[in-house]
Amino acid sequence: MTSQRTLEGRTFLISGGSRGIGLAIALRAAQDGANIVLLAKTDQPHPRLPGTVHTAADEILAAGGHALAVVGDVREDGDIERAVAAAVEAFGGIDAVINNASAIDLSRTTDLDPKRYDLMADVNVRGTFMLTRAALPHLLRSENPHILTLSPPLNLAPRWLGAHVGYMLAKYAMTLATLGFAEEFAADGVAANTLWPRTTIATAAVQNLLGGDRLMAVSRTPQIYADAAYLVLTAQATEMTGKSLLVEDVLAEAGITDLAKYAAVPGTPDSALFPDIFL
Repeated sequence: MTSQRTLEGRTFLISGGSRGIGLAIALRAAQDGANIVLLAKTDQPHPRLPGTVHTAADEILAAGGHALAVVGDVREDGDIERAVAAAVEAFGGIDAVINNASAIDLSRTTDLDPKRYDLMADVNVRGTFMLTRAALPHLLRSENPHILTLSPPLNLAPRWLGAHVGYMLAKYAMTLATLGFAEEFAADGVAANTLWPRTTIATAAVQNLLGGDRLMAVSRTPQIYADAAYLVLTAQATEMTGKSLLVEDVLAEAGITDLAKYAAVPGTPDSALFPDIFL
């Protein structure tokens, strides 16, 4: 995998990104001096969620990057168009789209509220497709264009097909769309890949929706996702496309095999970490 030296001057459009994994990826790119455009809903502090799109932009600036906060919803076409236009106006183009925004509900089929199903379909599937679609005219003019979607590899094992059908449909559709982009735009030199961790990541979703403090304690920090994403986004687009990548495998290929520093609770052995779903 051939890499660029730096992300300096490159422009990233990220859905979500006001906290958690999306913000960690943004901050890693910001260390190189990248331009980060965040399309996120959190304009005012939330009682159960850390940070806003504005505090995230401040962190990006402090890390050495350039930031543009766009308050909006990836479910709204007008907000997508506004974010793309703002990125182009502020920074002259778009070099990478990171489909980070995602809704989750692990309810069984008979318990899944239709509104929650629609939310996952709109944010995860339609949001990924429409944000990428809107940015593609600008990606096609980039020297090293990337689409990176935070979704799992397709695993048709019955265990995962039947475990969380509503959520499975939404996440696998993100992956299918991304693999489709890879093939459709391969001749144009646009890379499209997915990235997913082997273990749970210590984020607000894990804290509030999945397992509370117990699961947080046996997770890895978002930094591991950010470091792997950095390696993907610095790769030459023509050499890294159409892949469903795992975070730990990307790091291992780069020679990073000691992952102890990424444990949410220092000293937690790898064997005690909680495996993420779909693997």
